Amino acid sequence: MNIAANTPAQPSAGEGTVRLEIDGAVARLIFDRPAARNAMTWRMYEELGAACKAIAADPAIRVAVLRGAGGKAFVAGTDIDQFRAFSSGRDGVAYEEKVEHFVGLLEAVPVPTIAVVEGWAVGGGMALANACDFRVATPGARFGVPIARTLGNCLSASNVQRLTATLGVSLVKRMLLLAEMPTAEEMPTGYVTVLAPDALDAHVEEICTRLKGHAPITIQVTKEMLRRLSVDLQAPDADLIRRTYGSADFREGVDAFLAKRTPQWRGE
Repeated sequence: MNIAANTPAQPSAGEGTVRLEIDGAVARLIFDRPAARNAMTWRMYEELGAACKAIAADPAIRVAVLRGAGGKAFVAGTDIDQFRAFSSGRDGVAYEEKVEHFVGLLEAVPVPTIAVVEGWAVGGGMALANACDFRVATPGARFGVPIARTLGNCLSASNVQRLTATLGVSLVKRMLLLAEMPTAEEMPTGYVTVLAPDALDAHVEEICTRLKGHAPITIQVTKEMLRRLSVDLQAPDADLIRRTYGSADFREGVDAFLAKRTPQWRGE
């Protein structure tokens, strides 16, 4: 997903960074390059991948929140200046494979992910927001991949498939061929929750609290089943079912239900 917002990213904004902050059971991942609308540099992609792996490896984390710094954009794609070094179609193939890899790492994070979108979620930003489980946005936030109007490049088949799985073929065609940039209010029902800026943080914290209180193994297994089914409708599931029904959490859930008490989930 390799398109910045309508205004090209500014190389002078520096390489930027992707910061991972852990607050108890909540991981907060911040795309920090506000002078360039958080357009992704190669370094930022690598840091994103490292953050996803760190979240996956920490059993204490129950939910992850992704947000762009500065309040003007989630992520405005990839820094366009980096494409100056491309000399052939092979560079494009390698680039799309790289971005597909990092989007896949985010999609495979075992805990629920929430994208907080203020302003633009364009190109790579659209791909990253789309890979999250939940999206929350301020009024007027815009989503899209207007590559037919801007760079004249394309997306990988896997990333097109991810978009069509959540948005449907018709809307993806409008985004890719007509280069439409729908607002959060125009997105399909259920895709994104639109809230006033002063209500955004409280709503995100409410979602985090609800998710932290639910059975973590059930959530992890369900996420992985959905991921597998998105690429193979006959995907195997016995390993996931065994893990769930063989867990201490399942026994705790049954005992708590029968005793009419709140279960104490341990993720074991």
